[in-house]
Amino acid sequence: MRAAIFNGPGDIGVEERPRPEIEAPTDAIVRVTHTAICGSDLWFYRGDSDREEGSPVGHEPMGIVEEVGDDVTSVDPGDRVLAPFAISCGECEFCRKGLHTSCENGDSWGGDNGGGQGEYVRSTHADGTLVRVPDRFADDEDALRSLLPLTDVMGTGHHAAVSAGVEAGSTVAVIGDGAVGLCGVLAARRLGAERIVAVGHHEDRLDLAAEFGATETVSERGEAAVDRIRELTNGGPNHVMECVGAASAMNTAIDAVRPGGTVGYVGVPYGVDDEGLDVFGMFGDNVTLAGGVAPVRAYAEELMADVLQGTLDPAPIFTETIGLDEVAEGYRMMDEREAIKVLVKP
Repeated sequence: MRAAIFNGPGDIGVEERPRPEIEAPTDAIVRVTHTAICGSDLWFYRGDSDREEGSPVGHEPMGIVEEVGDDVTSVDPGDRVLAPFAISCGECEFCRKGLHTSCENGDSWGGDNGGGQGEYVRSTHADGTLVRVPDRFADDEDALRSLLPLTDVMGTGHHAAVSAGVEAGSTVAVIGDGAVGLCGVLAARRLGAERIVAVGHHEDRLDLAAEFGATETVSERGEAAVDRIRELTNGGPNHVMECVGAASAMNTAIDAVRPGGTVGYVGVPYGVDDEGLDVFGMFGDNVTLAGGVAPVRAYAEELMADVLQGTLDPAPIFTETIGLDEVAEGYRMMDEREAIKVLVKP
C-alpha cells in the first residue's frame, strides 16, 4: 500500500509500505477513503517536535472495513466507519468514564498500524474505536465530508467548549482561528452560547467564524486583543476556549477571562514550558483551567447525530481537497496558511 511518510522537517513523501494485517482477534483492517492533515502535524513538519524519520503519518482516517478479527462485534466488512485520532479499548476505567485518550490499552495509527494518511490502517481494539456511519449515509459524499472532522478537530473544539463550561446563554471567547478554533465556535453555538467572540489573525478565517456563529471577531494581538475582548464583554467572558497551544494564546486566554471564570484548553501546549503561564494571575482571580487532549471518541455519536440531521456542519473548514500523491503540497499549504485544513482522498 502507499502511505505518507515523514522524511524529516519540511519533507513528507509517499512510499510503498506493507499493508497492515489482522494480528489479534480485536483488530480490524480499514481501507481509507478520506483522511486529513492536522494542524498538530505541522509541529513535526516544522521540526518543533520530535518524530522518527521514515515513520508513517496521519491520525484522522475514515473508510470501509475490509476485514475483522474473530472477536469484533460492532462492525462488519463493508461498513463505513470513521476513527478518532486515538485508538481506545472502550472497556477500561478511563474509557468507561469518557476519557478515551487515557485508555490503559491505547494505541496510535502510526508504526505498523499504517498511519492515517495512507491507503489502509489497522485498528487495534476495533470495537472501542471505530464509529459506524449509518448505511443511509455511507456513500453520501457531502455527509462524509461533514463527518470527517469528528475524527479530531470537531471533537476537539467541542471538548474546549465542554471544558470551559459553555452552556445556554454563555458569553464565550474562542482563541484561535484554525480548524479547532473554528470548530470551537460551532461547538459553543451548539451548546447555546449567546455571545461568541472569535479571536484570530486572518480575516478570511474570522469571516468563516462569523458564518459559524461568532457574534463578534477580534483580530488584534497580545494586550490589544485582551483589551478588545474585555471591552466587548464588559470586563471579560466567563468562558474562554484556548484552541492554539502557544504560550501567547494561553496567556491571552488567562488574561481575558473574567475573575471566577474558566479557561478550556485543547491546543497542544508546545512552547508553554519555555515561556511560562500566568499562574499567579489565575490564582489571584480564582480562574479555573480545564481541558487537555480531547477524548473525541466520547463525543462521536452525539456530534454525528447532529451532522446527519443537518444542524451541525464543520465541512467548510476543508478549504483544499487533494489526492495522496499531493500530500506534500497539502502540508506546504497548511504550513504557509494557504489552507485552513486539507482533506486527503487516498
